[in-house]
Amino acid sequence: MERVKKMVSEKSVVIFSKSSCCMCHSIKTLFSEFGVYPSIHELDEIPRGKEIEQALARLGCSPPVPVVFIGGELVGGANEIMSLHLKRSLVPLLKRAGALWL
Repeated sequence: MERVKKMVSEKSVVIFSKSSCCMCHSIKTLFSEFGVYPSIHELDEIPRGKEIEQALARLGCSPPVPVVFIGGELVGGANEIMSLHLKRSLVPLLKRAGALWL
């Protein structure tokens, strides 16, 4: 759990993903189109990725990827991110976190 906290504190937007996950790809593309460049951790490509995935599951993330943290806070997975986007709440959240300046 401490490792996850450290990783989340590295940047204003952090995404835990798997390289083969289509929903992960969609979320990463959405942030990229906003001009946000998050710290992305591909759990299937990094050492101890399975441990991190289990820690995210203990935080209540289901499914365990994609998982997005903004401003150090757990926002959730694809459903939560898309819901915020559709409600026009995602951009203001990114601005408050310092991830987006426009």
